Formats: sequence, C-alpha cells, structure tokens
Amino acid sequence: MKKLEMLARTLLFLHTSKGKALFSTHIVPDKPILVRDFIHSALYHPTHGYFSQRPASVGVLHKTISFNNLQGRKAYMKYLDNIYKQNDIAWFTPVELFKPWYAHGIAESIMRTANLSVPLKIYEIGGGSGTCAKGILDYIMLNAPTRVYNNMTYISVEISPSLAEIQRQTVGEVRTHLSKFRVECRDAADRSGWGDVDQQPCWVIMLEVLDNLPHDLIYSENQVSPWMEVWVGKKHDRETHSELFKPLQDSLITRCVEIMDWEKDHSNQSGSVSMARSIWSKVFPKPRRCWLPTGCLRLLEVLHGVLPKMSLIASDFSYLPDVRIPGERAPLVSTKKDGSSLDYGSYLDAKGDADIFFPTDFWLLERIDHYCSGQLKMHKDNSSKQGKKRRTITLDTSSFMEEFGLPTKTRTKDGYNPLLDDFKNTKFYLSVPTHNIK
Repeated sequence: MKKLEMLARTLLFLHTSKGKALFSTHIVPDKPILVRDFIHSALYHPTHGYFSQRPASVGVLHKTISFNNLQGRKAYMKYLDNIYKQNDIAWFTPVELFKPWYAHGIAESIMRTANLSVPLKIYEIGGGSGTCAKGILDYIMLNAPTRVYNNMTYISVEISPSLAEIQRQTVGEVRTHLSKFRVECRDAADRSGWGDVDQQPCWVIMLEVLDNLPHDLIYSENQVSPWMEVWVGKKHDRETHSELFKPLQDSLITRCVEIMDWEKDHSNQSGSVSMARSIWSKVFPKPRRCWLPTGCLRLLEVLHGVLPKMSLIASDFSYLPDVRIPGERAPLVSTKKDGSSLDYGSYLDAKGDADIFFPTDFWLLERIDHYCSGQLKMHKDNSSKQGKKRRTITLDTSSFMEEFGLPTKTRTKDGYNPLLDDFKNTKFYLSVPTHNIK
C-alpha cells in the first residue's frame, strides 16, 4: 500500500481489530428491510455486528503527545505508528490524539457563546472514552468564574455500557468533576429516554457521531425518474443479499428527500431547462443512487423536540478518499484482513466484519438542522418574516482550532502541525438558537 494511502488511513482512524470477525448472514431477517436497518444491524447487532465483535473500539492514550518535542511529520507518523502497535485498540479519535487541546478548543467556543448567567448544561452524544468531557471540565474549572464550574452539569448519552464505565473512570480522575458529570446509558435517538421537554439553554456535542449513523439509499432509473426506496433481502440461496426497489413510502426517507430537494424544487428553473433535462435523460439515461442521512435526521428531530434551546457543536469527515461504493454521499466499507486494509465494492458485503463509514454533507446537515428547528417549515408557509430560528456556521477544523484553540501546542519543531495540516477533510458545524422570532 502506498505511503500516501497509509497516511490517509491513519488520519481517518479506520484501524480495525487484529482479530478476524465472524462473517454472518444473520443480520438480515427473512423479510426485506430498509438499507438503514441493514446498516444498523451490520454495525450494532449485539452478536453479529461489527462493533460487537471488536475487542476494543476506542483507544485511550496514557499520556499527552508532546508535539513540541517532535521534529516534524516523519517523527509524528513514526510516533503514531508506535502507539497503535502498543495498544490493542481499533482507533484513536482526534480528541484523544490531541488531548487536552482539542477539547479545550471546544470548551473555549462554548465559553465565548454561552449565556453564563444561567447554569451551564452540556450534553455529549457518544462520549467515547470520556476524554472530551474531562478536557472540557478541566478547562472550565481553570478558566471560567468559579460559580460557572460549580453550577454546571455535563451529561454523556452513551449507548455502550462498557464505554460508559470508561467515561466515569476518565472523568473521575479529578474528583470535583464527579458531582457535575453523569452518564446516561441509552440511545440518544430514542425519544422515550429523554423524558420531558427541557426549555433551558444547553449545549450538545457530537464528535465523530454522524459518520456511523444509519443511512438509507434511494435509486432512480435516470435523471428525471422518481426516486425509489432501496430494501435489502435474502436471495433464494439464503447466503447472499440483493436489493429491492419500492416507491417512496417511508416517512423518514420522504422527509429527507424533501429537505435534500428543497432548493431544486423552489428554484426558478425555466420550462425549457426542464424539457432539455428530460430529453437528455432519454437519450443518455444514467441511473442515480443517493445516500440519505436518515439517522442524522431522526436524531436531530429528537434533539430539537426535547431541547428546543440547544446549541450544537458537531465535527466529522466532510469527504472520504478511495470510496468504491457508488452513489452520492456513499460510504467507505473497510475491514482488515491479514494485517492489511481491504475496501469492499458493495455495502452488501458488510455482514458484521467491516466498518461502514459515511462522509458528512455539511450543507445538507445545515438544512436538516433548520428543518428540525422549524425554520424550513416557516419558509414553506411563506412566513419567513418571523425570522430565523438558528444561526449556523461550518468551519474547517484548522479554522476552528485557530479561532478557539491553542495551535502552538500541537506544532512540531519544524512548524508542521498535524491538527491543522492533516485534517483538511474534517469540519466543525456550529448551530445556536436566535431570539429574533416575532
């Protein structure tokens, strides 16, 4: 494998476990299921799912990397290679590799924006090893007024019981943090786990959460044919899977398509352009496949419903290299066999032995965020004079960290900075509520 590809794989943290996962055909029941249910089962099935079969999923560095003592890129990559060999884990997240500076940057962005006259409340979805929580609590303890730290609450919503316990141990390294921190072991996308609507301002943090959320797939025969839902079913041999196409009927898929096509449906496209497209599609028909972040839509619908005054910080990969799966916003489906990475050409090949990893379309994420807050509904009723409900911005990771972080802390001797230089395909999304609704 080429050095450049190895670097890209390292930076994407797509390191799978050393052991071989059992290849399973049990993730699909006898009746066809939607693609999002196939992906959820392939990743999260308690017995046959990819994450269930890995001995470890999130690595914890025992000490902070001293970037200032490293000569440059070559020394950093060698150091990174060594710590992966020394730790029998799946990957190190950015917040772990760049601790505590990554979490400190997020904490600073909250401090600059939050209304500190009310108790600070932070939710983290999928808190991993607890490194982000500890870093944020450390920063606020040292840099905020004492009353802010004393009165704050930090809640981790974690679906994994083992990770929940690791988070308690990590945060508990500072005893005073324990009275502010708690873990709720549940699925954040399940509305029933949230209880009553909370009208108080709060923050929600999601780091590398969107990439593994279930997605749906839609298909069209050509450029103008209507979209159809894609379902997955077993073939007659019961050992392989195939796709089935049905007219759009699932409400979650339908809502996602409406959000995706909003600009196209409301643009002033002339009749002649539409006719030209129709003729072109008949002469040069081209099938279309499009991946929909329906898992993200479901999660944001729940969050906006129960936390209407939340501010959101999300970070993830904006694109992925070497994707072989067809379709817009297609995932990387990767496993490791005999010590080498192997990418599949079809998501149907992932049956518990491979990670399914999606890029985040940050433009679409913004549209979904506005839709779930009610802003797009207002526009649909031609009542946009009521004002915007959200103020949003998308920043490259380097821009975010230069604004809120301490870039000098992750800089090597020759000026190379892996946090700023190697994460060109990652972004931060910030969304806060406005108060100009009349």
